[in-house]
Amino acid sequence: MTRILAALALVLFALPAAAGPLRLLMVEKQGCVYCEAWDRNIGQGYAATNAGRAAPLMRVDIHGPYPDGLALARRPFVTPTFILLDGGSEVGRLEGHMTAPQFYPALSALLEQAR
Repeated sequence: MTRILAALALVLFALPAAAGPLRLLMVEKQGCVYCEAWDRNIGQGYAATNAGRAAPLMRVDIHGPYPDGLALARRPFVTPTFILLDGGSEVGRLEGHMTAPQFYPALSALLEQAR
């Protein structure tokens, strides 16, 4: 019985990681007017969108520290930069300021590429 409970606990703890390996990494810097515009115009509702549920947002300063284990194509140099990660590996990125009508279709294309 103890083994069954231990195995069940392992499965339950593994479910969140297995259910959502996609993350959207936002590379930003303090005082970036374009990052602030994204926060105002897109960021406030991002988590409630289909894209936000598919790829929850993580934030990192352009100067780091970056999360361990990332496999990026290159170091970001523009803020904001949005990097779609699949298990820590870069699928693609969106660089620079975008309006919501530009951002969501571009992100949808990256999400399709990840599938």
